[in-house]
Amino acid sequence: MRVAVIGGTGLVGRHTVDALRAQGHDPVPVSRTTGVDVTTGAGLDEALDGVGAVIDSLSTEVREPAEAERFFAASTENLLAAEQRAGVGHHVVLSIVGIDRVEGNAHYAGKRVQEAMVQDGAIPWSIVAATQFYDFAAQVVGWTRVDGTAVIPPLLMRPCAVPDVAAVLVEVAVGEPLGRTIEVAGPDNHDLVDMARRTLAVRGDAVRLIASWRDQPFNVEMAGEVLLPGDDARVTPMNFETWLEYEAVKG
Repeated sequence: MRVAVIGGTGLVGRHTVDALRAQGHDPVPVSRTTGVDVTTGAGLDEALDGVGAVIDSLSTEVREPAEAERFFAASTENLLAAEQRAGVGHHVVLSIVGIDRVEGNAHYAGKRVQEAMVQDGAIPWSIVAATQFYDFAAQVVGWTRVDGTAVIPPLLMRPCAVPDVAAVLVEVAVGEPLGRTIEVAGPDNHDLVDMARRTLAVRGDAVRLIASWRDQPFNVEMAGEVLLPGDDARVTPMNFETWLEYEAVKG
């Protein structure tokens, strides 16, 4: 199958393209670096020519809810319209577990708009809601790091590996549209502060971590079990310890 991957040069997109290619499919990476801007629609019609399914792994780092909502609304509107013109039969969205339980997060606000538009749209759809990735701890350190110190919120989560999520996205995309959301999560619960410490240790990065809900991009409404998946979530195979071993080799 010819499958377009929106955000195909990003973290999840790259692995999804690789997974499609490994299974004998024809991936079409779609991003600004490939000459397509989904926020304006420029280049979309050409990119979706002959495409049977679309996997939307697009993301943004904007910090204001209204801005995130505009970003996802514009990109989703353009995508769905272009897919209808191209005769695409399946639209798959990569979303996040727990977005309906967190009001104050800008990215989650945008994702809620995206999901609603896809569910109300004319293209048959599936939503794959994943938990945070193992890479997330290091990302938060990068966001809050100042003079060798980083503030990390004590988030409870059940993270997973990006390649495992990419494999699920491909499996869903080349199958029949589900018309519902499935959750994907790793095998174990973890605390983000501990994950950050262990990740930095294998990378040899001596950053002093401060566990706090202050001076970082998340608020206390994400405390407790709001980020955990439901009991029927699909459990991915790679655990955090194995992922750390790969990080140690890379380092």
